[in-house]
Amino acid sequence: MSSIPFSLLDLSPVPEGFEASDAIRNTLDLAQKAESWGYHRYWLAEHHNMPGIASAATAVLIGLVAQVTSRIRVGAGGIMLPNHAPLTVAEAFGTLATAFPDRIDLGLGRAPGGDGAVIRALRRDPMADSFPQDVVELLEYLGPPREGAQVRALPGEGTNVPVWILGSSLFGAQLAAHLGLPYAFASHFAPGDLDQAFATYRDRFRPTQFGQEPRAMLAVNIFAADDADEAHFLRSSMQLAFARLRTGMPGKLPRPTRDIDAEIGPQMRRMVDQALKITVVGNPAEVKTQMQGFIDRYAPDEVILTGHIHDQTARLRSFEIGAEVMASL
Repeated sequence: MSSIPFSLLDLSPVPEGFEASDAIRNTLDLAQKAESWGYHRYWLAEHHNMPGIASAATAVLIGLVAQVTSRIRVGAGGIMLPNHAPLTVAEAFGTLATAFPDRIDLGLGRAPGGDGAVIRALRRDPMADSFPQDVVELLEYLGPPREGAQVRALPGEGTNVPVWILGSSLFGAQLAAHLGLPYAFASHFAPGDLDQAFATYRDRFRPTQFGQEPRAMLAVNIFAADDADEAHFLRSSMQLAFARLRTGMPGKLPRPTRDIDAEIGPQMRRMVDQALKITVVGNPAEVKTQMQGFIDRYAPDEVILTGHIHDQTARLRSFEIGAEVMASL
C-alpha cells in the first residue's frame, strides 16, 4: 500500500451524447473498480442546476454507491452547508452511517453550489453566512446522545460521522484548524491560496475531540493513459467544460478535441490552465514524476484524485493508472 492514502472525487459527469442515467451508472461502475484498486474514499459533490453533473442529490447518490461497494469509505466532497438546515444534513448522513457503519464521510463546503436563482429555489437566505455556527450545530447532532435536548438527529446522534472542512480560501483553513477537523483544499480548480491555506491550517491547528493532528488533503486532477498524447487529448474535455462554465455556458461534458486552442483561444486557455494547474497528465511514468513533485511540495496527508473524461473506458483506465502510481510512490 501507498504510504499516503489516495481517494477519488467524482461529480458524476454527464458526457455529451448521454443522459444522467448513464452518468449514475458510470459512477457506480467506477466506485466498484476504485474499491478494487485500493482507493481509500469515494467522494461525491453537490452542484445544482448543472446539465453536466448528476450528483445534485448527493446523499442519495452516496447511498447508491455504498450499496454496491463493501469496504471503501463513501462520502461528500462536499455538501454545501448554506443550502441546508444542519438538522437535515445530520439526519441524512446519520441514516447513511446507520445503514453503512464506519464507512460514511461528510465534507462540508461554504459555497452555495449554484447561483442566486438556485439559492432562492432552495429557499435559503442568500445573505446569511452562518457557516461556522452551522458546522458546530451539525457536529453536536452527530456527536454523543444528548438526552433531554429539545432537538435530536434520529438517526444521527452517536454516529460521529467524520466531518471534513472543504475550502478554496483561508476561511476554511482557519475554521478547520480551530475545530480540530481534517481539511481538504479545492486545489483541483482553485489553487491560488493552496500554499497559504495548508500553512495556516497546520500552524493554527488545535487538538480537539475531532482530531489530535492536522490532516490535510490535496485534490489533484488526473488524465492518465498508456500513451501520453492520448492523455492530453482526454484532458481537453475538462478544459473545454471549464472554459464554457467560465463564460456562462455550462453544459454536458464536451467530447475531447485535438486542438483545444482553436476551440477556446489562447487567452482563455491560459486562464483555464492556471485554474487547473494542480493536474497530472501523461503516461504512467510522467504521471508518477508529476505526482511525486506535488507530494514533495505540499506534503499532503492524503491525495484525492479527480478528472472529467468523456469516455468511460478511458476514465476507468485513468483512475486505474492513478491507483498504480499512488501505490508505487
